[in-house]
Amino acid sequence: MRMESKTKPYFAAIIFQITFAGMSILSKAAFASGMNTYIFIFYRQALGTLLQLPLTIIFKRKEVSCLSVGEVCKIFMLAFLGRTLTLNANGIGVNYTSATLGSAAFNIVPVTTFFFAFIFRMEKVNMRKASGMAKVGGILLCIAGVAVLAFYKGPYMKPFFNYHLFQTHQKSHLSNSNKTWIIGCFMLLIASILIGFWFVLQALVMETCPSPLVLTCGQTLSSAIQSFVVAIAVERNPSQWKLGWDIRLIAVLYCGIVVICIGNYLSCWVIKEKGPVFQAVTTPLNLVMTLVGSQFLLSDGVSLGSIIGAVLLVLSLYSVLWGKSKEKSCDNTESKNQESVSNPPEKEIAIHI
Repeated sequence: MRMESKTKPYFAAIIFQITFAGMSILSKAAFASGMNTYIFIFYRQALGTLLQLPLTIIFKRKEVSCLSVGEVCKIFMLAFLGRTLTLNANGIGVNYTSATLGSAAFNIVPVTTFFFAFIFRMEKVNMRKASGMAKVGGILLCIAGVAVLAFYKGPYMKPFFNYHLFQTHQKSHLSNSNKTWIIGCFMLLIASILIGFWFVLQALVMETCPSPLVLTCGQTLSSAIQSFVVAIAVERNPSQWKLGWDIRLIAVLYCGIVVICIGNYLSCWVIKEKGPVFQAVTTPLNLVMTLVGSQFLLSDGVSLGSIIGAVLLVLSLYSVLWGKSKEKSCDNTESKNQESVSNPPEKEIAIHI
């Protein structure tokens, strides 16, 4: 049975969140093994480019040849904001905190996406209605969740399982200083803000660059070049650039093949079909999958502060989503009333014989 076109965006968004959950877990394991975050990001972007570029040339040759200089510059800047800066900030944040907290921070993305969509007049807020108050309340809950994640740890909850596939050997919740933890939370916040801005800018660029494959490939190629410049400037030790048959190679292969080639393409496609805010609807699934996966695969536990902060972020997400759904239903009702007023129903004439 073929999947209906209406359900495809939902399915694609769910797959996107699952792939990103795997990225958080494997990235944390690679960083815990001693891999440099900047080198890791370059390798994953380079691998994604090698896989995407031939497919784009074969199937979208005409679209590539029709790109103007302005569109190429837009794609390059999109890659810098949404890939290079975001991935490096997220990598540092996950390295300084945990995979679970990295996924929890993604729950900020819907709120930041809505904020930038409001600035670009893609969304609206009416404080006189319940929908507008729900949106503003969601933003306040988001701020509270970020504050709890950054400044409150609480009791440390050990993993439910004693044996894990990947041993991190650094219980970051315990060993990292408060300063390092706050820096990690701040970098995760920066990454979430950049992703929200990136989603909105992608929606604008997609109006002139309609092919998700061309946009994805162009950003991956640009990000690979940018990430190499960053990595070579930060780390020049040849031993750090070597890959062996270990978790580092697994993480690079997963992120380069699954996340970049599949996840990022699905992200562009969903944004094109449903808009930037819809992309963020399934974000809590990322946190759930990462939390479950971390219990099985990593030796990291979860702090009480992380759980409370994650709950506040999920509540902020659904507060904004409820406001959007309420606003949409009200708009539909008003449009129907206007149509009924402008086009009144014809009076029935009864004919008695």
